[in-house]
Amino acid sequence: MNNGKCFVEYSPKPIPLDTSGKAKENNLCRIVDLGLVDYSYAYEFQKQVLDKIRYGNEPHALILCEHPHTITQGRMTKESDLLISPLKLKQLGVSNYSVERGGRITYHGPGQLVAYPVFDLNKLKKDLKFFLWSLEEVIINFLNNFNLEAERKPGYTGVWIEDRKIASIGIAVKKWITFHGLAINLNTDLEYFSLIKPCGLDVRMTSLSQIMGREIVIDNRLKERLVEEFKKVFALEIVEGQMNTQLSER
Repeated sequence: MNNGKCFVEYSPKPIPLDTSGKAKENNLCRIVDLGLVDYSYAYEFQKQVLDKIRYGNEPHALILCEHPHTITQGRMTKESDLLISPLKLKQLGVSNYSVERGGRITYHGPGQLVAYPVFDLNKLKKDLKFFLWSLEEVIINFLNNFNLEAERKPGYTGVWIEDRKIASIGIAVKKWITFHGLAINLNTDLEYFSLIKPCGLDVRMTSLSQIMGREIVIDNRLKERLVEEFKKVFALEIVEGQMNTQLSER
């Protein structure tokens, strides 16, 4: 049962997929799979994709990846959210970034599936509450594929399984184009969350592998499941073809 109130009472109407003319063009999306990639690269890549969408009439882009061990600190992060010194983080081989996304502190690492939707809300729906609700809906539907009853929590953004958080969300928006996104713990080493107060909360984190009691491999089939949920929730039509993933000079 989902008794969460955060965004649930909003009861948004789904985005209709109109298959004619301009409306169809507004729902086009390109999938980019970066694999395991440094956070700094993915961050710069998102910003370049955003510029292409803003100035070059590119379709929406959904960027999938994993990161090496990384801490990111959003705009609302407090000094007390990081439980060890930055020097100790460096000694442990954990990168540390302060970024402009909303929210507080979180961890990224191998075994965590990250999705960065660079979506032009001018073409979808200019409503951030709807967008965040929709990202939660994508995650909940994705986990339903494993017969899990995921849910929202009153007053918080993200997705929980019972009393443990399995997915985090943090976004930024520029001219109504989104970047940053969501992270789902699939086969994540949860010990790294002990270095921080995840999202500034006293919360226990979990992963799909911990719940299922087996290793979860992030393969193409798993990524395709997530893409399928994005397609359903945002009424997207996927554009075939590759996007250049080389960073250009700024």
